[in-house]
Parts: sequence; C-alpha cells; structure tokens
Amino acid sequence: MPYALRARRAVRESVSGMPREFWWLWTSTLVNRLGAFVATFMALYLTLDRGYSATYAGLVAALHGLGGVVSSLGGGVMTDRLGRRPTLLIAQASTAVSVALLGFVHHPVAIAGVAFLVGMASNASRPAVQAMMADIVRPEDRIRAFSLNYWAINLGFAVSSMAAGFIAEVSYLAGFLIEAGMTMACAVLVFLKLPESKPAATVKTAAASGEPDRTDGSVSLGTVLRDGRFMGVVGLSFLVALIFQQASVGLPVAMGQAGFTSAEYGMAIAVNGVLIVVLQLPVTRFIEHRDPRRLLVVSSVLAGYGFGLTAFAGSVGVIALTVCVWTLAEIVNAPTQTGLVVRLSPLHGRGRYQGMYSMSWSVAALVAPLMSGFVIDRFGAEWLWGLCAVVGTVAGLGYGVLMRRVPEEEQPVEAVEPEPAESAEPEPAESAEPTAGALRAP
Repeated sequence: MPYALRARRAVRESVSGMPREFWWLWTSTLVNRLGAFVATFMALYLTLDRGYSATYAGLVAALHGLGGVVSSLGGGVMTDRLGRRPTLLIAQASTAVSVALLGFVHHPVAIAGVAFLVGMASNASRPAVQAMMADIVRPEDRIRAFSLNYWAINLGFAVSSMAAGFIAEVSYLAGFLIEAGMTMACAVLVFLKLPESKPAATVKTAAASGEPDRTDGSVSLGTVLRDGRFMGVVGLSFLVALIFQQASVGLPVAMGQAGFTSAEYGMAIAVNGVLIVVLQLPVTRFIEHRDPRRLLVVSSVLAGYGFGLTAFAGSVGVIALTVCVWTLAEIVNAPTQTGLVVRLSPLHGRGRYQGMYSMSWSVAALVAPLMSGFVIDRFGAEWLWGLCAVVGTVAGLGYGVLMRRVPEEEQPVEAVEPEPAESAEPEPAESAEPTAGALRAP
C-alpha cells in the first residue's frame, strides 16, 4: 500500500502544474501517434500486398525520410513566420490528405512521389510542436514537459504498432484511411483548442528592456548555420541519433544473420517501448534539476556502449538486457537534449532552431541504414557494435567540451517572462488560464 501511494504521488507530481494548452497539445500528439500505422506496415504493404521488391520498398522508405529532411527546415521557417498554430494545421491536414492518397495510388512512380510528400507533411509539424511547447510552459517545467510529450509519442506508437498488424490482416487501405482520419482529428483539435502562442510582443519587450530591437526576420537559416555552438549540438545530436537508429536498422539485420527469428527480434525490441512507458516519468523526476552537461555525457556513452554490448549477446535474453541499457540512455537523452536546444534558441528563432535540430535526426535516419548495411556486409556485425561504442564516446566527449561554454545562467527566453498574458491576446476566450511564460522545447 505505501508503494502504491508513493507511485500515485509520483505520477501526480509529474503531471501537475502544466497549463491547459499543454495538455491539448499533448493530446494532439498522442492521437497522432495512435494513428501512425503507415510507417509500421509500409514495407509489408509494398512487398506483400503490392508485390514490389525489397529494393523498391527501401527506395520508398528513403524518399519518405528525404521528405522529412526537407520539411524539417521548411517547417521551422513556417513556424517562425506564419506562427505555430497555422503550421500545425497545414502540416497535419496535408499529412491526412497525402496518407489517404497513398492508399489509392498504384503506379510505382506515384507511390514513391506520394511517400515523399507524406514524409514532408508529417515531419513539418515537429518544429511547431516544440516551439509551441516552449511558449506555453514555464522554464523550470520544460524538461518535464518534453518528457511527457516523449512519453505520449512512445505510448501512442506502442499501441499503434500492435494495432497495425491486426488492421493489415483485414485491409491495408483501412490502415491508410484510419491514419488519415486520426491525423485530421488532430488538425481539428489544434484549430478548436490551441490559441496561437507565438510571442508577437517580443520586439516591444526587448526595446523596453534596453536590448537590441530584434524582429522575427532577424533570424534566418544563415543565422542558425553561423551559430557555431548550436551547430555543434546539432552535430552531436546526429551522432547520438545514428546510434539509436540501429535499433530498427542494424539490430534486426544482425539478429537475422545470427539465426534469430523476426518474432525474437520483436520480443527484444518490445522491451524498449515497455521501459519508456514505465520509466520515462519517474526517471524524469530524478533528472529534472540535475546538471544537463553530465546527463548528456552519461546518456551518450551509455547509448554507445549499450549497443556495443550487443557484440557479446548470444541469446534473446542477453540482447534484451542490452536494450535495457540503451533505452535508459534514450529516456535521459531525449528531454535533456531538447531542453538544451531550447536554451540555445533565441525567442524569435525557435522554429528555425528546432527545425535544424529535427533535421539532424532525419538525416541520421537516412544515413544509418547505409552505414549499418555497409559495415555488416564488409566487416561483420561486431564491428558495427564496436563503432557504436566509439561514436557514443566521441559524442559524450563532445558534450563535455561544448557544455563548458554554456553559462548556467544563459537562458535567452527568460528575458521575456513578463509576456505570457500578451501572447494570448489574439484569442482571449481561449486563454482564461494564463500561460506561465515563454520557454522552449520529436
């Protein structure tokens, strides 16, 4: 009984204090991920239902990923220029239409083209979600907010992955249409419940405080690229993403070559989703106010060596233990990394900065299959796992050096904390519950 009370108290403390707008955004994320069927069964749809080759299925997956790379930057620019709410509406409505269309096209060129559009549309909403979360949650709650959002992503994906198999047995087209419908429901939810959170009064606030007069147009993609410290974070994020991508790229290939079945791979990788759902909130409470530099160093090294240990795993049980190691690294790294990106992003350029950060993961999703395939074919799976350990060590050292240059008090978004009431002015009826200040957030 005491344990149950402590668990209930921990959950209550994890979710308390968030503004109403955050929970609508969180609900939108959950609904969107609950309907994410296409990514799960696309390869099976193309090879089993349509009869295309594995090579063609891989090409379609690459084009889908390429669309995500392009829209990471485009969605970031739209988030800063048009606003968070319009970008979310456009991205989610476009995703719904393109996913539905994908279920009806049959020509291989048409399928590849629409898959590219789906990748673009679905990824364009990420910078807007992160920027809006930064606008509506207090700085001291941001790690917890990002963790809750990440938890919703994984919970939704876990449920949709299980449902996808049953839906595919009935009708692949039904899967496309269900995802389209749920994504459109997210667009409607955004339209009805989420006011625009873009802090339009930042120029006036900056002038009053004696800071340089900066407008939304003062931050361009060139500005982001010239920000050496932030681009260092993007580069390190790319290295960490390369490691985590091996869960869905290198690991199944290596297990298949070692004689394991697809069901055994499914059992091992399921540990990842279960641990995230169970541990994300309590671990976040433990790390919430700890040194982000140390957390990023430890999580990077833990990820690298977690995958590195796979070289010594000879059974499904031992592989599952290695999954536990790198899953813990993922739980720590995801909200901490996002919080660092927020901290380094100027208030008026959050969308572009988040877009560049999202692009590091999209590019990693393109590079990882090529890298793992080449290394496994040429040198063997053991070399891939050893390389993961090396990359994790390099990333950890990089964070250790980079974070020395980030002063503890440097939080550019806190300069506009007095502005929450103004940011909600465009829709007073929706903002009866004031936001707690401007802050930052795949």
